[in-house]
Amino acid sequence: MAWEGDDRPPPLGLRLAEAAWLLPRMWRAFGSTGPIGPLDGPPALVIPGFVAHDRTTAPLRRAFANAGWRVHGWEMGMNWGAHAQTVERLKRRLDEVAKDNKVLVVGWSLGGLFAREVARACPERVLAVVTLGSPFSGDPKQNNVWRVYEMVAGHKVDDPPLPRITDKPPVPQLALWSRRDGLIAPRAARGLDHERDEEVELDCTHMAFGVSARAAANVVLEVKKFLKRHT
Repeated sequence: MAWEGDDRPPPLGLRLAEAAWLLPRMWRAFGSTGPIGPLDGPPALVIPGFVAHDRTTAPLRRAFANAGWRVHGWEMGMNWGAHAQTVERLKRRLDEVAKDNKVLVVGWSLGGLFAREVARACPERVLAVVTLGSPFSGDPKQNNVWRVYEMVAGHKVDDPPLPRITDKPPVPQLALWSRRDGLIAPRAARGLDHERDEEVELDCTHMAFGVSARAAANVVLEVKKFLKRHT
């Protein structure tokens, strides 16, 4: 389709800028995956993006831990795409992370779509959802990776094994997005008013959401302000 403006997937120049983050992303393959942060801190769960894993999100998890959260990875290995049991597995993960407290669920890219759906399935277990460059709104092809996704995940983006629901989940949701994102159209990650509670534009690439310490610090700052207003 011939999308225009913020509906259009990012141009070639922004896509090339994402390549600069490939080496830092590969380096994260050697990071830690265990829980980090104060033992008595409020629980947070970070869900990695497509073809990423808990090691990839080490800077993001570390930033939340430094802010006082007890941060957990999803512990499902590489994120190869949506599966019929993804939400059920995440529901069990919430119970493992904290049985008595609500959990902040942070999802990078595809992980943000999973975060929204697990919050929809068990809102009583989720404090809030934060999406980072996640294409939860608009057409599932408003990005530069849908063809690769279909090849890897083994299903069409417009016929996924999980329902694609753009309405807001029944918990507070903050959508963080960037015009420098080289993969996701701004409108798809920003969403419409009825699809999330707030949206904030950050100045970073798509990869930086997960692997940049600077971007992670800005994410934590925006989440702190959001939670003060909504919880």
